[in-house]
Amino acid sequence: MHDEFEMSMMGELNFFLGLQIKQMEDGIFFNQSKYIKEMLNKFGLEESKPMKTPMSFDTKLMKDEECESIDSTKYRGMIGSLLYLTTSRPDIMFSVFLCARFQEAPKTSHLEVVKRIFQYIKGTMHLGLWYPKGTGIETVVYADSHHARDYVDRKSTSGICTFVGCCLTSWFSKKQIALAISTTLSRICRRRKGMSTSTIDETSSHRLRRTTRRRSHHVRQQRRD
Repeated sequence: MHDEFEMSMMGELNFFLGLQIKQMEDGIFFNQSKYIKEMLNKFGLEESKPMKTPMSFDTKLMKDEECESIDSTKYRGMIGSLLYLTTSRPDIMFSVFLCARFQEAPKTSHLEVVKRIFQYIKGTMHLGLWYPKGTGIETVVYADSHHARDYVDRKSTSGICTFVGCCLTSWFSKKQIALAISTTLSRICRRRKGMSTSTIDETSSHRLRRTTRRRSHHVRQQRRD
C-alpha cells in the first residue's frame, strides 16, 4: 500500500474519537474512562456520589406537567453525551434512551434521573468491552421486552444484543411502534426485530467465512506458484 498511497506509521492505535483502545496479546479492550471524566467536569458532577445502578427499579418517568421546567439545551447536551457513551457501555442504554424521550420539555424530575446515570458511570469508569483473541464466529441474538411500562403511552420497549462468538457486537433499546395489548404481542414484536438483526449478522458472518476461505485459497495458490 505504501507504493500506491502516501502513508505514515503513527504507531499502535490507543485512542480514537473518545474511545480508548488497549491492545494485548490475548485480546482488545475498549473503554471511555477519559471521556467520562470530561463529561463529569463539563456538567459539574465531578464531586457527585457514585451509584451502583443507573436507575432505580421503581422510577416512573412521565411528562410531569406540574414540575418545574429546566434548561432544555443543557438537558439535551447531557443526553447527547450519554448517547455517545453507549458506544462502549450497553449497560446504560435503556436508561439513557428512556430519559431521551423527554428532551422536548424536560422537568426537574427528568434531570434527577439523568444525574443518577452520571453518578453510576462515575463509579464504573473501569467498565468497557472485551474482545478476546481467537473467538468463534457463531452469531447469537438475545432479545427481551419491557411490556407496557411506558407511563406516557403504555408502549413496550424492546432490547436486543448480538454476540459473534463470545464478543458483543451490537446492542440497542427501542420503544416499539405498535401498542402491544398483551405480553404475547410484545414478544412477537421483539422477536421480529431480533430475527431481522440476526439475519443481518448471519449474513455478515457468512461473508466473513467466505472471504476467509478465499484468502486462504489465494495464499495456498501463491505458495504453490
